[in-house]
Amino acid sequence: MTSEQPRELFTIHGDAIIGPTGRPKHEFPVPKALDGHGPARTIAMVNQKGGVGKTTSAINLGAALAEYGRRVLMVDFDPQAALSAGLGTSPHDLETTVYNVMMEREVSARDAIVSTHVQGVDLLPANIDLSAAEVQLVNEVAREQVLDRALRPVRDDYDVIIIDCQPSLGLLTVNALTAAHGVVIPLVAEFFALRAVALLVDTIEKVQDRLNPDLEVDGVLVTMVDLRTLHSKEVISRIVEAFGEKVFETVIKRTVKFPDATVAAEPITSYAQKHEGAKAYRQLARELVARGGAP
Repeated sequence: MTSEQPRELFTIHGDAIIGPTGRPKHEFPVPKALDGHGPARTIAMVNQKGGVGKTTSAINLGAALAEYGRRVLMVDFDPQAALSAGLGTSPHDLETTVYNVMMEREVSARDAIVSTHVQGVDLLPANIDLSAAEVQLVNEVAREQVLDRALRPVRDDYDVIIIDCQPSLGLLTVNALTAAHGVVIPLVAEFFALRAVALLVDTIEKVQDRLNPDLEVDGVLVTMVDLRTLHSKEVISRIVEAFGEKVFETVIKRTVKFPDATVAAEPITSYAQKHEGAKAYRQLARELVARGGAP
């Protein structure tokens, strides 16, 4: 067991170390350094239910991948702009956002991308203007592919692009799924969160069938876990029953450090570098790379 692994999430069963998902734990190696950058693998962080740790996971996974030498572009695709704010940007002061990139032919992604205080992480920000795109896209030709076209010119500049989607299964989310190579589904460890997942999986399958046959589910990430409760353990067991090997071995525990880091507009990997939450997201980044979900 390394110091990077959250200690209290393990139990010993015979010679095996069993993680909270009920499966033997694996050692995920530190990713090898890359020879160069690009083209990026694009990951959509999707769940139509709000409050599941989607934006927190996007920020911290991106920051952890950047620590391992990956160039990361974070795409805020939610009109609430929590990702932009969480990376230290003031959404209301922005003149050029992902909305302009999508809806104005003369604006490119490079015009809107801003650097962040997190080394190796850039941001394509959003603000409330993006809420108008859902209506305006209805009349566009190839309306599901607008984001894909917008991101194409910058794919060679990055190793990973992470799209933080709004909590809905509308046209914006379909655009994100069409632009992505993989999907990460954050799922809070509570029973009511399981009920809506079937609709999400159905949407992903429709996009695979009709728009993006290369799309795959990279993994289901269990968040806000409290392993002191039987409820969390039962929900994790149900999630593993439903998704099998697609469930990440890494789970994210509930902790006050996450909202504290959000207020500070920092990833937990820099706000509290040695905290178990920071270690968990580094472990998630290593697991994602080991699974082939990131270079």
